Amino acid sequence: MSAAPPPRMDAHVVVGGMAHDFDFARLELLKLLGERPNIRCTVSADFEDLAALERARFLLTYACNVEPSAKADAALADFVARGGRWFALHATNALLAWGADGVAARDAAPMMMRTLGSQFLAHPPIAPFMVRNLKPDHPLVSGVADFETEDELYLGREADDIETLLGAHFVGEAPGFVESHWPEDRVRPVMYLRDVGDGAVLYLNLGHCRGHYDAPHRAPYLPEEQRCSWRLPVYYTLLRRGLAWAAGDVP
Repeated sequence: MSAAPPPRMDAHVVVGGMAHDFDFARLELLKLLGERPNIRCTVSADFEDLAALERARFLLTYACNVEPSAKADAALADFVARGGRWFALHATNALLAWGADGVAARDAAPMMMRTLGSQFLAHPPIAPFMVRNLKPDHPLVSGVADFETEDELYLGREADDIETLLGAHFVGEAPGFVESHWPEDRVRPVMYLRDVGDGAVLYLNLGHCRGHYDAPHRAPYLPEEQRCSWRLPVYYTLLRRGLAWAAGDVP
């Protein structure tokens, strides 16, 4: 007698913003979601489809400089607090403003930022760095060896109650950002968990990508595409495990 098929599970996906190859990221994430045929997705470029969020079992986001409205800001916090899981990627926590002194973090979306448990402030130039597995017994990263990637190493502020699974050390400069000087040599979270109410957030900030036409504020055409951690099989391992966590397969 064959086993009963898994029940349908609804997910909401937000991919959009600026200065990234969102077409590439959206396609790759949807292909991974497609490996689980019982998951049915709605897809948006911002946080304003609150009806889709209300139906969703989990939220998956890959965004940059996408600020929710006040109503959506509250809905995101409520979604997690009442039991939803939010798998946030790369620059979801980046709300930015460009000024004479460089790029600065905007004081916006307070409920979203409190829920995520971090806010992007800066990154050094893209260069190779080591990612360390800090919780090798945790099911999300068990068997994942320390690895080198060439990506944006995110620097920011984090809540005290995050559980850092993967991290990278950094001390130095982040030119072009208002918060440019980072003198404290400490672990910077790369992947972390955070319980919020009855739900939780899983944040993985690797995965920068940019195509030839994705930075018109810099140049009409960029000679080289950037794929960063997307080139590594371990990144797809982390994405698959994150989606398994979001679907409730990982405690």
